[in-house]
Amino acid sequence: MYLDEFLRAIGPEVEDVEEEAFSLFSQEIPSQNLGFIDSRASTVDLAIHGRDFQIRQSPTILSSTRSGGTTGAVLWKVTPLIAEWLSSKQNILWTSSILNQDSTAVELGCGISGLIALTLAPSIGHYIATDQEYVHKLLKENLEENTTAKTNATAPRRNEQHRQSRRGSRKLPSTRSSSQRSPSPSRHRPDATSPGNVTFAALDWELDSPCTLKQVIKPSSTQSSGKTKEEEGDEAGKDPGFDLLLACDCIYNDALIVPFVQTCADICRLRPGYMLPPPSLPEGAPPLTPLSAGTTKRQRRPTVCVIAQQLRAPDVFESWLRAALTEFWVWRISDAVLRKGMGKGLGLKGGSGYVVHVLVLRE
Repeated sequence: MYLDEFLRAIGPEVEDVEEEAFSLFSQEIPSQNLGFIDSRASTVDLAIHGRDFQIRQSPTILSSTRSGGTTGAVLWKVTPLIAEWLSSKQNILWTSSILNQDSTAVELGCGISGLIALTLAPSIGHYIATDQEYVHKLLKENLEENTTAKTNATAPRRNEQHRQSRRGSRKLPSTRSSSQRSPSPSRHRPDATSPGNVTFAALDWELDSPCTLKQVIKPSSTQSSGKTKEEEGDEAGKDPGFDLLLACDCIYNDALIVPFVQTCADICRLRPGYMLPPPSLPEGAPPLTPLSAGTTKRQRRPTVCVIAQQLRAPDVFESWLRAALTEFWVWRISDAVLRKGMGKGLGLKGGSGYVVHVLVLRE
């Protein structure tokens, strides 16, 4: 499939800020409160595609007065939904070859859960999770404990009643039902103890440049691609960009909108931008570029951004979309596309209180 075909298939292009906001916020939106699953629980249990996860979180950090924010300390409701959708092989990102076993993805604002990394990373080449340093400890624990749990799936499980009786634990049903920016490579230190192909890198949208972000990847001959260490290192050096950029419920604060959009744009500039094709190609025009990546920067396809968010305040949403449209082409993913790979219930579809957009950097 060609990139143009993928973009036409995912849903309507968004061109007008007020029209998009009216279309979304005129629907009856279920009450989601602030969007936390349970801000007082120390652990949250859930299942995605039949696989169980136990996520540790920190109500203490959430309620603290830490400067720089605390919202990444707990799991948000939209995250399991996005994790389920992205990791389904029926997802259009997989069927259109945006994602494949060699893909490299980066997540902004990953928080403590590591849930998207845990579900998506096993199927791709590399996954870089980014956030502020304060989430690192719990993120590392969640990645390690849930990776170990998968590896030891045949071992006897801990007594379920004991797990439920633990103070602060909550069992969930299956998800089926500012400052000048400057390069700071030293901040992007890889977490060598992260399991498999997931790497954490501290990234502050207001302070750091993501231009060297991919350098945190440590070449490994055990990746799904089957490439040698030398081949992987050489490819990472030639291509500093990413196939997929993810952000899940990062848009809720007016003050962070511009730094967030700028960070997305800076990452996407590591690959070429995208020009909308004419309605019909003139006679003799060169063929469209397929989604398979080439070897030079101009041959590599643009980074595809998937931005999921809970619908809260129309003015904040409009501010984000207005900023995004200055740098990106924007599409809203249709219900028909979202329905594939999701279980029963509203999921991410219209009227759920959530929305998912695809962004591609303008040429």
